[in-house]
Amino acid sequence: MPVCDICSEELSCDSELKTHLLLTHLENEVTCPLCSLSGVTYSELNFHISTAHSEMGSENSPVTTELQHPECDLETGASVSWSPECNIGAKKRNFRPAGKTSNLDGTHEKTQEDKMEPFHRHLNSLSRGRTFSCPLCNLVCSDCLMLQEHVELHFQDHAVSDGAVFVCPMCEVVCDDSWSLQEHVELHLQCSHADIDGDLQFAQKLQEEEEHQRKQEEAKREAEEFTQLQRQFGLDNGGGYHKQMERSLERAVSRGHMSPAEFHMKRVEMMETLGSGLDEGQTRTTGLLSAMYNFYQRGIQEGARVWLCSESEHFSSSDGDRGWGCGYRNFQMLLSSLQRLEQYSILHTLPDSFPSIPRVQALIEAAWAEGIDPQGASQFNGRLRGTRAWIGATEIYSVLTSLQLRARIIDFHQPTGPGDTHPRLFQWVKNYFSFLTTTGGRVPPKVVKTNLPPIYLQHQGHSRSIVGLEERRNGSICMLLFDPGCSPADMRKILGPNTSSNHLNRLRKFPTHLKHQQYQVVVVEGVLSKEEKQERVVSSRTFHAERIP
Repeated sequence: MPVCDICSEELSCDSELKTHLLLTHLENEVTCPLCSLSGVTYSELNFHISTAHSEMGSENSPVTTELQHPECDLETGASVSWSPECNIGAKKRNFRPAGKTSNLDGTHEKTQEDKMEPFHRHLNSLSRGRTFSCPLCNLVCSDCLMLQEHVELHFQDHAVSDGAVFVCPMCEVVCDDSWSLQEHVELHLQCSHADIDGDLQFAQKLQEEEEHQRKQEEAKREAEEFTQLQRQFGLDNGGGYHKQMERSLERAVSRGHMSPAEFHMKRVEMMETLGSGLDEGQTRTTGLLSAMYNFYQRGIQEGARVWLCSESEHFSSSDGDRGWGCGYRNFQMLLSSLQRLEQYSILHTLPDSFPSIPRVQALIEAAWAEGIDPQGASQFNGRLRGTRAWIGATEIYSVLTSLQLRARIIDFHQPTGPGDTHPRLFQWVKNYFSFLTTTGGRVPPKVVKTNLPPIYLQHQGHSRSIVGLEERRNGSICMLLFDPGCSPADMRKILGPNTSSNHLNRLRKFPTHLKHQQYQVVVVEGVLSKEEKQERVVSSRTFHAERIP
């Protein structure tokens, strides 16, 4: 196993020893054998000999010389072959004349070159007879260190050989040298970055414009939907009962259904009715519950049972409230029943026994002014008169509370039967009408006319009044409803002596007929004291209905 004579390190083979000597201990200082030049590499020395001592050989023939160590007489045996094809510029070194350093006492100081003498001998023995070719040019070196220095010059030198072409890979422009090509490519990259930044800004601007346009379209659509809802619910400032009645009379005149004289006469009557606050009574039908009771007494089937509310009048929609006045008409039906019952004698103090729709609107506004249901009042801006606004269960509750009546809202907020039906609603109505008749020990009659007021029934887009209930022999139940959409002519057919079951089919509603998602009922259960009314006014600020289920 070879051992380094300088540092005594053991190497595995001769090639590793040579590499160790080259990388660890070799000093790259040689001297020119023809002059005093020193401190250069072998390749630099080769270049020096070929230029400064060209008389030693022909211009096109290689020059070979024996190199001597600068500090001793040891000949390395290394030779340098140089040809004109390798025109690599030499590194700039600090040249100094060759010589030996001496101490003050005249003795020679042992330099690093003296210490390297064993290394040079060993290196000479290893590299003798071997050549090393440059992979980048035609230079042939007899020493690997010289080859290493020479290759480094290839990479460090920026001079361009004759005939080299530098073409831009982006635009195919030919540059003079590598530096020009590099600067040219950098300009391309800078322009590309600028283009990318410009594209990003343009894309961002387009995105902002699209977002702005989308928001404008969304705001426009919301405004149109809000306007449509306002028009649908009568909050578009299009006039109320008075304006709609006048327009209907004008249409009747324009179509030839009414003469101008009749128009002015009806208009005067309408103004007088509105001024008094009373309903004109043209759409009112009385005596219906008594006629229905007599009919069931005559023709009820064996095993069937019927419950009816107290006497109530039916109010149909007129030309002044058609399409939006069902809630007001159902309130008139409920009020007409309550005024006939002794326990609700407090209502007898009302100046208007059958208030008109504008009068009912004024009553609801008065309830809001007392502080009842402030959230509901805010939805209408506290104003109903002069509008065609729809009302629902909460507005009916508010006006009943204002009149010191004990009212409840029960919310059947989801279907409880197959096919989106509400059997719990039907069962609740049956319990409401049959409670008093089933508590006694006697067998209840088949037809019962109770002293209970009708029930206000509300669902999406419409409201009706529950005036009774039928229970068939097979146990099926149907409710009897007064609908403001029924004309007075249809309702008066029930009053005739030849009333048949077909005339009541318009009133009958089975569970399969009521399939809306949600239903709300308002029921009156007595009179409130002043203290109870005040408590309900306070509790209505956070309004909660009873929910079934």
